[in-house]
Amino acid sequence: MDTPTQRILKVGKVTIGLIGLDIALNTALAEELSPKDAVEYLYQAIQGKNYIPNGKADDYKKALEREYRVLLGLEQDVDQDLVIRIFGTGCISCNGLQDAVIDAMMRAGVAADINMIHDRDEIGRHGIMATPALMINGQVKCAGIHPTPVQLEAWLLQAAGEKQP
Repeated sequence: MDTPTQRILKVGKVTIGLIGLDIALNTALAEELSPKDAVEYLYQAIQGKNYIPNGKADDYKKALEREYRVLLGLEQDVDQDLVIRIFGTGCISCNGLQDAVIDAMMRAGVAADINMIHDRDEIGRHGIMATPALMINGQVKCAGIHPTPVQLEAWLLQAAGEKQP
């Protein structure tokens, strides 16, 4: 049986950690639900395990649909902010990569959402064969190695420059 883990989701302008969303997404994908059907299924699956403020159900449903459509490849994950995903098992090496990324962000003066992805199914969906792996704005930058601080800073600055209007 899968253990529910927390997955980060951007709801409006707020980043939220939701328990059980990974399992619900995997189930919806396995059952090949349409985005419309998946939204209701996902919302019901997370509603009992997570606090959803009054009047915010529609915002959560929009965010859930967007996340599901991104997983299906129907739309790009386009946030205004940089999105950094670190894939790994939660070991010392993976946590070390997260620390190195945060240090590089501080040196570069760059802000970003950082998501730690521990779910093996999601790691596989992104085609990652070795961990720790680093993804910036949907592009895998490295897998199975630790980049140098200079390389991390360069990748962050490049990604930040691409996000400028």
